[in-house]
Amino acid sequence: MFIYPKKYDVLVVGAGHAGVEAAMAAAHLGCKTAIMTQNADTVAQMSCNPAIGGLAKGHIVREIDALGGVMGINTDATAIQCRMLNANKGASVRAPRSQCDKKAYQFRMKWVIESQDNLDFIQGNVIEILVEDEQVTGVRTNLGLEIHSATVVITTGTFMRGLLHVGMQNTSGGRMGDAVSTLSDSLRHLGFEVGRFKTGTPCRLNGRSIDFSKVERQDGDEPPPPFTFLEESLTAGENEIFSLNKLDNGKFHVEQIPCWITHTNAKTHDIIRENLHLSPLYAGKIEGVGPRYCPSIEDKVVKFAEKTQHQLFLEPEGRHTREYYVNGISTSLPYEVQYAFIRSVVGLENAEIMRPGYAVEYDYCPPTQLKATLETKLISGLYFAGQINGTSGYEEAGAQGLIAGANAGLKALNQPEFLLGREEAYIGVMIDDLITKGVTEPYRMFTSRAEFRLLLRQDNADLRLTPKAAEVGLVSKRRIEKVKERQSLLDAALLISQKQNFEGVRVEKFLRRPNYGISDLPVPLLGDIPVSIWEMLETDLKYEGYIRRQEGAVVQARKQELRKFPDWLDFNTVHGLRLEARQKLSSIRPETLGQAGRISGITPSDVALLTVWMERGNNAVQP
Repeated sequence: MFIYPKKYDVLVVGAGHAGVEAAMAAAHLGCKTAIMTQNADTVAQMSCNPAIGGLAKGHIVREIDALGGVMGINTDATAIQCRMLNANKGASVRAPRSQCDKKAYQFRMKWVIESQDNLDFIQGNVIEILVEDEQVTGVRTNLGLEIHSATVVITTGTFMRGLLHVGMQNTSGGRMGDAVSTLSDSLRHLGFEVGRFKTGTPCRLNGRSIDFSKVERQDGDEPPPPFTFLEESLTAGENEIFSLNKLDNGKFHVEQIPCWITHTNAKTHDIIRENLHLSPLYAGKIEGVGPRYCPSIEDKVVKFAEKTQHQLFLEPEGRHTREYYVNGISTSLPYEVQYAFIRSVVGLENAEIMRPGYAVEYDYCPPTQLKATLETKLISGLYFAGQINGTSGYEEAGAQGLIAGANAGLKALNQPEFLLGREEAYIGVMIDDLITKGVTEPYRMFTSRAEFRLLLRQDNADLRLTPKAAEVGLVSKRRIEKVKERQSLLDAALLISQKQNFEGVRVEKFLRRPNYGISDLPVPLLGDIPVSIWEMLETDLKYEGYIRRQEGAVVQARKQELRKFPDWLDFNTVHGLRLEARQKLSSIRPETLGQAGRISGITPSDVALLTVWMERGNNAVQP
């Protein structure tokens, strides 16, 4: 056994999307930080779709960026197609999405963490969490190396006891070509509950074998919508050698590559139905629960039997490769069946599979075992983030990593914790859902999960979150200045709208009209204020009544969140509380009255009883 001579404040296990954000957040706080991974060549690898963002997910990435995270900047630097989804719908459901160059994203992110002050990068396979007196002290690798740290963040993705399935064949691994992790054995030994989930990925095709004349072209938006609020960061530093994009005369520019759309058909579905007995999912070989909102093609064909076709997106994996990702056809059927049904699709009649689709089962830890900081309730100083918490998606993982890394760093520095409420961020909604409600399937964020989504728009994430991040030292001075500049521009646009007339009415009143907007105003009237600022103002004006109503609801919600349960309160001693309520409250151990009310099965009368019990004080339980 060898004890590493350097002791850390924060040690991050895993260098995927959660791990990178965790390590960077801790390093930004000035903590002595290390990040460990089994393979130093797969940092932030996009194991599935090489895209970032989408509905609700795009909101999360903008929030990550506003909090000083790196996912947004890295996406913009390596994007090959950018779009604003739901551009013609309500402001609360619009969201950016970018297709990235898979390898450029990975290489640039590796450079970023290698170049970060206060951050060491170590390759190693962690097999044991070291604990003394219910306090984490470090980790041990399969080579007998011990690394000690005040706090540890676990971000193992799908690697814990990962099992890959292609037809009836299976092999261990968290990703095709990568080794498995046995760390969940150590977690079980420490007393953590461990469950089993499943996810999957589609096959990849050689672009030379696709007939693009038969499929529908889908181009990106012009101008391309960026993720980062700090666009000048795209041209700063030596890591520009890994960037594909930059600012051109002050504007974000991307040489965009088209995606393509085709569909499955009756023949495709017949081939799949005829071979369902060879699917490990339908043959009972897979025990883990899969994501309901990202079903395999087998599930689509069985559960939506009335549909004659399903849409498929052919998405390029990079600027310097001919590999295409087939979005919408995740599968674990045998190779020969994949080959047959792929070639039944229009445009793919001669398609060559470069990598087969497969399913992966993996261990996760039910997130009700965590506090709002993502610290475990069982072991002090130990944090979980990403798919270990039962979530699905790069964006959800990155957000958890940032919060876990920030709180691990703050704990090591003896500073107050950093929390985001449901009314403050989609990240807050996600974490509250996880720790309060738990998961029965891989969790994916949707705009419908956020009750205050009109306040939590993607366009105002920096105004909402950067000042709060600045209070604990997560963001740079330049980012703070940028927020102040954007707020000043928004104030200036409001002033213009209140003073200037258009078509005989104040611009402010004109923008409130449902069928009119910024595009109807003459350019000179907008002055030097960017269109994006005017669009944000237009949203604020059009939905002002709804926004005020939500802000009122937020005030009421915060009152419940401020009512923390005292240490002396034992839910089992609350007279009149139903047995089910006692069991759920004792199991989850909510920290506030508001959180208790969101637990499935807890009724308003239960909350009222708890309120009375708290007001009676400790004397209520004294003999």
